[in-house]
Amino acid sequence: MKKVLYLLFACVLCSALIFTACSKESQEQPDESSKTTEAEVTQEQIEKDIIGTWIKSEADGESVPTDEKSVYNIVSATEAYTSVSLAAGDKAPFYYNQKSEVDIDGNVVTITTRNSEEESFVHEFTISNISADEFTADKKFTHTLNGTDPEAKEYNVTFVKVSDDYSKDILGTWEGHCTSEGSVFDDGQDHRWEYKDDGTFVYYVKDDENWVPSADEMNEYFVAGNLLCTRWTENGEENREWWEISIDGDKMKWTALREGEDGKTFTASFEMTKVQE
Repeated sequence: MKKVLYLLFACVLCSALIFTACSKESQEQPDESSKTTEAEVTQEQIEKDIIGTWIKSEADGESVPTDEKSVYNIVSATEAYTSVSLAAGDKAPFYYNQKSEVDIDGNVVTITTRNSEEESFVHEFTISNISADEFTADKKFTHTLNGTDPEAKEYNVTFVKVSDDYSKDILGTWEGHCTSEGSVFDDGQDHRWEYKDDGTFVYYVKDDENWVPSADEMNEYFVAGNLLCTRWTENGEENREWWEISIDGDKMKWTALREGEDGKTFTASFEMTKVQE
């Protein structure tokens, strides 16, 4: 009887040891197909998928307000064209299709824009995921002026590829009004915008039955992909606005994610119709 009990105990103990060893081995060797690491993003894949026009959509997991968006038109593994407009100011960048250098080393993509011999903007992306439509990366941005005191910041960013290019479709005169409570410059009235192919525009207000051009000293704009950036000078003060646009025939819509003084975000919108000359 003792021998039988001893044999049963030995069998149970052996089974437990085998189960423990198998479980430990299973934990130590996870399913390789479930892994997603930066090493899986190859330089070859990046060089293939990175070609195209990209607009920033998220930063540190939050949607990016329209006035903080930038556009990269990457045409090869060595060349890109950058478009950006930031908050108004004498030194704030406002440039369209600025030629930029691209360097791809493994999963690190570096885009360098030289505004002048004294000023450069370096955007270094360590890409963790990329497809034909989207990429996610840890970004390091460095702004250097006169070779000293560089401004640097780091954050996680997501870009999406855009196929629309409205830089030609926007040409002409458009009439419309704000369809939300979101524009700082809206007065509730219809207005006109005449976009010219030299990167300038004319803004019109209505005086009785006549359309009168504004007395602004400067009216400039650019459209990069679907991002419309404008700036103008009124009474010596520079103003800027940013919109994501869509154009379908003679109809144009503007939308923008804004951030209010209370820190909460809201969506502003405009709708307009092309004026038939």
